Amino acid sequence: MFSPKTIPLIQATVPLLKARGEEITQHFYRTMLNEHPELKAFFNEAHQAQGTQARALASAVLAYASHIDRLEALAPALPRIIQKHVSLGVQPAHYPIVGDSLLRAIRHVLGEVASDDIMAAWAEAYGSLAQLLIDAEEAVYAQTAAQPGGWRGERTMRVLRKVRESDIITSFYLVPADARPLAPFIAGQYLTLVLNVDGQPLRRNYSLSDAPHQPWYRISVKREQGGTVSNWLHDEVEAGALLQVQPPAGEFTLDAQAQRPLLLVTGGVGITPAMAMLEATAASGRPIRFIHAARHGGAHAFRERVDQLVQAHRNVEAVYIYDEPRAEDRPHAVGRVDRDLLARQMPDDRDVDLYLLGPKPFMQAVYAHGLALGVPAGQLRYEFFGPAEELLAA
Repeated sequence: MFSPKTIPLIQATVPLLKARGEEITQHFYRTMLNEHPELKAFFNEAHQAQGTQARALASAVLAYASHIDRLEALAPALPRIIQKHVSLGVQPAHYPIVGDSLLRAIRHVLGEVASDDIMAAWAEAYGSLAQLLIDAEEAVYAQTAAQPGGWRGERTMRVLRKVRESDIITSFYLVPADARPLAPFIAGQYLTLVLNVDGQPLRRNYSLSDAPHQPWYRISVKREQGGTVSNWLHDEVEAGALLQVQPPAGEFTLDAQAQRPLLLVTGGVGITPAMAMLEATAASGRPIRFIHAARHGGAHAFRERVDQLVQAHRNVEAVYIYDEPRAEDRPHAVGRVDRDLLARQMPDDRDVDLYLLGPKPFMQAVYAHGLALGVPAGQLRYEFFGPAEELLAA
């Protein structure tokens, strides 16, 4: 796969990447986006400003270098990367731009240490990874386009209706402008909107929040303070508007064949993909506990629909937790999702599938509680929009 000198040369840079990796990736993003502003739409400006994008890439580069002699160890991370790239519409022509900017950043930051031999090794290592991703992404693009109702690239969708779900979350029902069928999706996947807001090209992922196999796609968007896209959608987009949409993507999906008890544990807008999962499995007979944390009743989306499913299906139970309830609210508990509350929703053997979604601190806490209670790590599933970060960091 690599020339004989490449692996030891890449391994020799590992200590430098540990010490200066984030400096390299900050320089990389700065250079690439300055020289190729057309690529800014592929990156969330908030993640750039917060530095999380650079930290995540630094961790990925370090992991690649550290495992250069045993790349099979990185295989579990590839599906998420591939799906994220496909969702955004990353193309083969983007890879040389990224590679050139990354190699220049390595040389700039490491200076004389980045010898010609080391740079040649990194060029080979990057080229190999780039080709692997290009081939895998092409397979996904082709498969998606070939399925009934499938397509490749952007497709025009019309907003069928706009529904207020809570004080802060609004749903948008999307149907094809060409009136042709929609591609199927798996509960847990998301759409990417390709937008131009006030002259700024932007791309944003939003979870599909309704049952699969409906004649529409539904996304449910939280109004974020200072959020360019979320505020534009809430304030400017009405029924009849046309939006450009990439096909459904994402590897955080519900295993519909599993029979073990299912715990859907969500906080805030994390409820959106869990709604698709609940709709897809409520009638299956599988034991389901739907645990949702919100600030108060006004911020709680989809409560009426979840209650309907609980009434219709004996296998479904719901628990609502508010940390700042209003006088008129009637949650099942007040405070946060803690270990004791989770334990009461699990069988003694802890053999459950636990899907957790919500703000990062919420997910860190629930993930840690799940491990402490004995849920197998492989049965703890989660999704981050934005740079993936280690849940156990807190």
